[in-house]
Amino acid sequence: MINLFSAQIESLSIHRIGNKSKAEGLFVSQDPYPLSDELTPLVKEFFFKSFREKEENYYKFEHEADLEFHTLFGLAKKIFDNPSATHLLSEEIAKHLYAQSEHPHIKAGELYVVHLDNVLIDNNKTDAIGIFKSELKQDFLQFRESASNLEMILEQGINLNKLDKGALIFNHKEDEGYKVLSVDSNRYDTKYWLENFLGVEAFEDDNFYTKKYLKFCQDFAKDVVLPAEDKKEEVLFMNRAVNHFAKNDAFEETAFVNEVLGNPDLIPEFKHYKSEQAPKYKIEDLTEFPISNKAVSASRKKIKNVISLDTNIQIKMDFINPESAEKFVEKGWDEEKQMYYYLVYFNKEEL
Repeated sequence: MINLFSAQIESLSIHRIGNKSKAEGLFVSQDPYPLSDELTPLVKEFFFKSFREKEENYYKFEHEADLEFHTLFGLAKKIFDNPSATHLLSEEIAKHLYAQSEHPHIKAGELYVVHLDNVLIDNNKTDAIGIFKSELKQDFLQFRESASNLEMILEQGINLNKLDKGALIFNHKEDEGYKVLSVDSNRYDTKYWLENFLGVEAFEDDNFYTKKYLKFCQDFAKDVVLPAEDKKEEVLFMNRAVNHFAKNDAFEETAFVNEVLGNPDLIPEFKHYKSEQAPKYKIEDLTEFPISNKAVSASRKKIKNVISLDTNIQIKMDFINPESAEKFVEKGWDEEKQMYYYLVYFNKEEL
């Protein structure tokens, strides 16, 4: 978990990256940019806003041979070891990004390399490197007074409310390839930023395992519980699964299976499904791990708790109190109408 509220920009370097395949050049600034008191809060909001709004999915630098051969990892380590060299090393970062900018779809833009201090991650105060890129330009109007009229001037600039691409590299977990966060608002060239430039893969921590296991459960509910039972039981299974994660600090698979799988006949199905599908979720040998409450909350928002019927009626289940659905919702078959029905018990209608 990160906190950027008190983060301070110690150094800012700005370069322009063209599209190499289109023979657009690389412009490297000679000196760091001196931020004013007026610009600093605006620039910080521009850089950080997307990371506050985005779910925290951490990455780490990875190289098939060894991290010492990873370009960006090596440059980040040099900056962390000697922050005064940030601007000089930012030129190398710009050259590295330019070398990856060969696909015709990649847009030219400004590259910002920032050294940050006073960043909080996993309750540890440390420094970080921010690498941001602005690509899409928007039209805006400027006005100028002439002798007798107000003139309208059309110009182009970047929208400070939307960062096109960004990465935060934290001086944390160096031996594992540092912890890295990434945002990319333009989906057409994700491989260029995430794989070719950053060269990262998922950081496997409690946040990662919690999300992956809950996604595995969600697919098990859809592929096995729904065909074997019905939509109500699918929703209730995920209901119990999420609540199990929410009330425990650590996950233990045997306890989870015994508590969450209401139908004992589904237990061997669950084990078989995991043996076949686990590699897809990277949970092959995963039976115990610390639970990330933040990941549980994020996953809960993505899981549907609604039964949608072909008669344009929806029944919404309560994720906090699943026992209500078990006690007060019954499914049956009406012979006369030749239709299924749900019978819902209640005392009064709430406003």
